Amino acid sequence: MNTLAKSTSGNRRTRQWWMAVITAALCFLVQSAFAQADDRATGLREKYQNLTQQLAQNQFQRPLYLESQELPSALKGDIYGVVNFPFAMVNDALNHPTQGPGNWCDVLILHLNIKYCHASTSDSGTVLAVNIGKKTEESLSSSYRVQFTWHQAVSSPDYFRVELSAVTGPLSTKDYRIVLEAIPAGNDRTFIHLTYAYGYGTAGRLAMKAYLATIGSDKVGFSTTRDPSTNETRYIGGVRGLVERNTMRYYLAIEAYLDALSRPPDARLDKRLTEWFDSTEQYPRQLHEVSRADYMQMKHNEYQRQQVAQ
Repeated sequence: MNTLAKSTSGNRRTRQWWMAVITAALCFLVQSAFAQADDRATGLREKYQNLTQQLAQNQFQRPLYLESQELPSALKGDIYGVVNFPFAMVNDALNHPTQGPGNWCDVLILHLNIKYCHASTSDSGTVLAVNIGKKTEESLSSSYRVQFTWHQAVSSPDYFRVELSAVTGPLSTKDYRIVLEAIPAGNDRTFIHLTYAYGYGTAGRLAMKAYLATIGSDKVGFSTTRDPSTNETRYIGGVRGLVERNTMRYYLAIEAYLDALSRPPDARLDKRLTEWFDSTEQYPRQLHEVSRADYMQMKHNEYQRQQVAQ
């Protein structure tokens, strides 16, 4: 009996020790997550303060700042902007754990190249099935399906961060990331930061090179550089121009989606489509691709197809 009692007591102490270790580890992880969220929120607030002048005066005629990077095998675009919507509204629309993924589909489908989007949730997480294709109408079978994982990274009363990521994309592109983070900016406004980035391999590099040498040869971005041969300022082209155009299209889609929420549900689609097209036409040198009539017809057809498929 004494031996059994000692064994039982020893097992109890062992279990208690492991429980203490596990509890301490969980507390550490939670504290680390909160600390990381605080650091990101602080960093975004500092960015907002540092961009005061650029947000007030810029080429976009709206409180917006854009920057881009071309890395050896990746592209990245970042937009910082102030939208005239309360933080709680933006948070609820785009970071809500149940409604947010579907709302993101309503955002993404505004982009010319997005042909379809459907959000679904299972035990393994939330996925957005997105079809990417041409800037004109085409069948879903002719487009490319990309599986984006939707992740509510941080959600707090004064900061949120939501992440969409995909491992692979068309033509050997990979590591797609669409990240949105936001903080209140006062007076029912919100300061948001949108990142759009992806990597690419040999096939992707060749495809972009072919596009930029042919139908995309005259396309430009928004950043400017000085031409050494003429000493004149010109818009950047190439792959940086490509990522800047798409980052802007997604940013304007977010604005159009949020603005349409003030309309009755049955009027929101037309409001989103009209506002997105009008916003892109403010920058025709970079973003004009199709006529208003063609865009509206194509997107109505794609949205209807999306609803039927779901």
